[in-house]
Amino acid sequence: MSEQDKPQVTAGMRGASWDARLMDRPYQMVPYALGTADGQRTLGFLFSLTGKEKTVVSLMHPREMAITHYLVPFVLDAGCACWVQGPRSIGNDLRLEHEIALFDVAAGMTHLRDLGYEKIVLLGNSGGAGLYTFYNQQSLTPREMRIARTPGGRPTNLGELHMPEVDAFILVSPHPGQGKLLMSGIDPSVADEDDPMQTDPRLDPFSKANGFDVESGKGRYAPDFIERYRAAQTERVARIDASARAMLRAKQEARQKVKAGAGTDSDRRLAAHAPIFEVWRTDADLRSWDISLDPSDRKTGSLWGKDPFVSNWGSVGFGRVVTPESWLSTWSGLSSNAALDKTIGTLHQPTLLLEYTGDQCTFPADIQAIYDQIPAAHKQHIRVRGNHHGMALSREEEPGQRIAGRHIVEWLRESMA
Repeated sequence: MSEQDKPQVTAGMRGASWDARLMDRPYQMVPYALGTADGQRTLGFLFSLTGKEKTVVSLMHPREMAITHYLVPFVLDAGCACWVQGPRSIGNDLRLEHEIALFDVAAGMTHLRDLGYEKIVLLGNSGGAGLYTFYNQQSLTPREMRIARTPGGRPTNLGELHMPEVDAFILVSPHPGQGKLLMSGIDPSVADEDDPMQTDPRLDPFSKANGFDVESGKGRYAPDFIERYRAAQTERVARIDASARAMLRAKQEARQKVKAGAGTDSDRRLAAHAPIFEVWRTDADLRSWDISLDPSDRKTGSLWGKDPFVSNWGSVGFGRVVTPESWLSTWSGLSSNAALDKTIGTLHQPTLLLEYTGDQCTFPADIQAIYDQIPAAHKQHIRVRGNHHGMALSREEEPGQRIAGRHIVEWLRESMA
């Protein structure tokens, strides 16, 4: 297999950087350190060609800083400014709670309105789609009806947050949400959450008995196995949810005892303790190794590469180390509020959805479901060959990033004129 034919690792924002030649022109880039309404800090960078643009396109991911995102030069080509913002905890899956991340988004939107931009377009790429559609949902919800508590029970104070509304959306390779993504990939054959080596052979996706060929690294799974597997994935997530809530309940009970003056030393320790736990084997979506399931132009493998024994058992993976709060808010496909099937119904603004046909993260049925749920009267769905971040699928092809960029230029010029 040639290097070009191997699936690139594209988890997070790997592979999403611009071609520096496209930025070989005069432009301004101004950094801003913004204070959030809850007293934290978030960093953003404003790109412009003239400083007189009336429309700004905002790009943000809940876990990454994509300052050199490949779509920045195309946004500038369209005559718009481009705002690239990072979350308060870049690269920190451990503490990410999406309800709290909305404070970072709100700080950016308030700043852009204060700068005088007439129109704001939110560009949600990959996990950025879940963050931005969640923001849109809450910004359009009357303050008294906004989510009052995180799934872990923490007060959100969203009812007090100024959340400027936005004018349009661009969704690029959106997945159904961090929690839904992980639930599709979580390995249900884990028999003991405290021992990642313990495996239920009846559910092992990487055993020959269930349809996986170790030598080729490819699977061919039977319908009855797929049905049992998907049900068991949901059951595993539900068990982790229950465990996370039990940790939080025990801590809250200890805090109440201490507050009432009846706490023991053990209660005081438990009340102060911030539990952290590991979630092993989260890269086992059957569609990654059996590409006859929901077929597309994708190569065998996941965002993390072709070897599931590295990505599924290794130390790096989605949601690997979490708190009970971050698991429930971000990584639980059952409890997270930032799932697109919960938020996208408020997308009445003009919306462009760009799908990469070789995406190893979000599959054709996922994209179609997302598009079908968008209620906007003015919406468009465009398919472009490329992997999750639009990298070329073969050596002979033009990168999908450039084709997608040109579509965005055309759409912005027509829709934001």
